[in-house]
Amino acid sequence: MQEQDFILFDDYLSGSLDTESIQAFENRLNTDPDFKLAFIDYQQAEAFLEHKFKNEEQTQHFKENLERISSGYFEKKASGKTKVLRIKPWYYSVAAGVILLFGVVIAQQFSSPTYDDFANYGTISLTVRGSDNALQNQAEKAFNNKDYKDAEQHLSQLLQKDPNNLELQLYKAISLVELNRYDEADKLYQNVIQSPSVYSTKAKWYLALSKLKQKDESASIAVLKTIPEDADDFQSAQKLLRKLQ
Repeated sequence: MQEQDFILFDDYLSGSLDTESIQAFENRLNTDPDFKLAFIDYQQAEAFLEHKFKNEEQTQHFKENLERISSGYFEKKASGKTKVLRIKPWYYSVAAGVILLFGVVIAQQFSSPTYDDFANYGTISLTVRGSDNALQNQAEKAFNNKDYKDAEQHLSQLLQKDPNNLELQLYKAISLVELNRYDEADKLYQNVIQSPSVYSTKAKWYLALSKLKQKDESASIAVLKTIPEDADDFQSAQKLLRKLQ
């Protein structure tokens, strides 16, 4: 396909063609299979972008940016009903870049979600102001530095002294998932989930992420569906759920 064909596609879809040009365009669709296939692909690409940028303001801003950028690269001269495009040598490099860009966008849109896309545990705070608990400090520092091996060891020691501490169980479960020790982690998550505590719904979200990391998407979906609307992670859970279903 030539660049002028894509301009023609855009003019046809936007209603910019006169009656004679519309008739010629539709006749070509009926007689030129390659032209028809390219037009179908163009329509699908446009529909994808329309869907992705549902918000009218975002869509308009996106179109304005495209027009501004494209005007810097391509020059069109109108003479009667014929559009002449002056193609420069670097046009093909630019076109290849645009194709690559859309390829990346589409790949991101339809690629399967991964654990790393959603696993964001932030920092934890175990120590109480004025306290002098070296083990708590070590566990907190290791976890926040993403040194999950040391964090798990320190948290295990803390749980020996306080085995019913659900907060410690939650952080130990996270550390175990990061160490790929899923069975131990999931048991801790289930224990926290079954408790009437403020950590219950958080544990559901983290358990769903654990299942995602284990490539058990059906189990992840099942857990995600149990997260209530008032949970802090509800929106993230819904986003992941949409990607998995």
